[in-house]
Amino acid sequence: MACMKLGSKPEAFHQQGQAWFCSTGLPSDVIVEVEEMLFHLHKFPLLSKSGLLEKLIEEYSDEEEDTVIKLNDVPGGAQAFELVAKFCYGVKLELTSSNIVQLRCAAEHLEMTEEIAEGNLINQTENFFNQTVLHSWKDAIKALQTCDDLLPHAENLQIIKRCVDSLAVQACSDPTLFGWPMMEGGRMQSPGGTVLWNGISTGARPRNCSSDWWYEDVSSLSFPSYKRLISVMKSRGVRQENIAGSLTFYAKRYLPGLNRRQNLAHGDLTAMPSEEEQKHLLEEIDNLLPLEKGVASTKILLGLLRTAIILQANPTCISNLEKRIGMQLDQAELEDLLFPTFAYSMEALYNVDCVQRILDHFLAMDQATGGASPGSINNEQSIGSPSLMPITAVAKLVDGYLAEVAPDINLKLPKFQTLAASIPDYARPLDDGLYRAIDIYLKAHPWLSEPDREKLCRLMDCQKLSLEACTHAAQNERLPLRVLVQVLFFEQLQLRTSVAGCLLVSDNLDGSRPLRGGIACSGEAGGWMTTVRENQVLKVGMDNMRMRVSELEKECTSMKQEIEKLGRERSGWISVRKKLGFKSKLQICSAGEDSVSDKQKIKSSKIKKLQTILAKQQQEHFSPDT
Repeated sequence: MACMKLGSKPEAFHQQGQAWFCSTGLPSDVIVEVEEMLFHLHKFPLLSKSGLLEKLIEEYSDEEEDTVIKLNDVPGGAQAFELVAKFCYGVKLELTSSNIVQLRCAAEHLEMTEEIAEGNLINQTENFFNQTVLHSWKDAIKALQTCDDLLPHAENLQIIKRCVDSLAVQACSDPTLFGWPMMEGGRMQSPGGTVLWNGISTGARPRNCSSDWWYEDVSSLSFPSYKRLISVMKSRGVRQENIAGSLTFYAKRYLPGLNRRQNLAHGDLTAMPSEEEQKHLLEEIDNLLPLEKGVASTKILLGLLRTAIILQANPTCISNLEKRIGMQLDQAELEDLLFPTFAYSMEALYNVDCVQRILDHFLAMDQATGGASPGSINNEQSIGSPSLMPITAVAKLVDGYLAEVAPDINLKLPKFQTLAASIPDYARPLDDGLYRAIDIYLKAHPWLSEPDREKLCRLMDCQKLSLEACTHAAQNERLPLRVLVQVLFFEQLQLRTSVAGCLLVSDNLDGSRPLRGGIACSGEAGGWMTTVRENQVLKVGMDNMRMRVSELEKECTSMKQEIEKLGRERSGWISVRKKLGFKSKLQICSAGEDSVSDKQKIKSSKIKKLQTILAKQQQEHFSPDT
């Protein structure tokens, strides 16, 4: 911190309780009362420097032997007048950024001008303020902080304006040009990497300053001073991203609701503003935030919205935040959307209405900016186009949100339906996420009537369910019967189409035969490959079916071998019995042989049926004609 030394005399003041005394050897002849402090001083040093004190001393000198002067309106109070008294006596004192403003204001109030004495306090403080304080970032910040207790004097002397203008200029400039030491690229570094000052190593390491280097410093200002600084920065062309970043940093410091895990590094919790002050601060920050899309993160905006709802900010502030979030909803995360209603009514656990309004803002902006239309997605090439990426991300986000809020038994069916139906059909490549949300809602609301269930299930398109989702839906007892029939139908249709596509692509890649209908390989191979990639799950199912058929064939072969083995054992036993002459036992064995023969017939018939079934399955699923 820069300083300027004034005076040359040694310390001559000492304090006793609520009184200050000057130990010059002469009895004091004037008492100056400032607030609750009494200063026992001498008339001549005071009137030789201060025009105001000269007038007051002349006015009260004839009334009493010891003149008593009351100065209760001195800017800075007793602390400032103590420094003024030292200056009048020529005692050593230091001008710093911490006391320069109160000394400048006190000198102005006491009329310590050049007409009274050369090199007076007004001139000394002005020179130090203009030449030193305003040229240092840290000193200007410190001086501006002290202005809050010196209003309106600091405002009348334009001290606040000069500090703000200086800080705004420095924030727009290279931060390495302010403060000590100054660095100029590699020339100010020693071979060891330390910073050099006039060729001497300071031991300090150079730091790479980013564009947010000033955020923390300005966040220590009171909001009126900070607001004024931000307004001047805007007028001087500071980037909107930096303005929004600084506002975000300031909000995080003074709005505990933004930090779910409170960070104690930025101050004491006991110093946090009251709820009313936080509400006013949040509304002001909303007014200061730039309107451009993307200058503030969606996570921060959602945190501000959640805090605004908790603090019951004015509707305009809440609406503005919802619109800002709607502009960039595709960048939001699911956990940030899950904030409670913060209301006494138990209509719903989560604030679904707020999310609905945010989604409406996004959809309106998407249409206004020329977003994708339903007709533009007929072409397979446009499914992954940049115009569809934001709305597809939002569709996935909304489906996830619906799945999270679906277990709430207080969530009414119309709200669930409205939010789910807000997403255009073309924004969902697959309806698996929507089906999951509907299934969770049906499970949490078992009392829904059959018509309501059918109405809810109409939200999803059974043709856009994956094979896994179809398999699950086909066995889901919570779905209406009509939906189950549709799922089974489209599952079989999807399976047959996928098998045909796999075989066509396989033949095309192998070069064994051209595609049907005279389709050129080079023109349509990409489309078929896209279909194959989108149905990887179906191909896995086909591979599993092939493996099952192979296992059945192996089982059939083993059964044949077992029957042949039983036949050989029977002929061996008959020959042994004939040699030994066991006729009675032969009858028993003959009966057993008849039973074995019957078992063989049954097994043979089963094998024939199994072979017939296998042949039909192979012909149905693997024939190129299907």
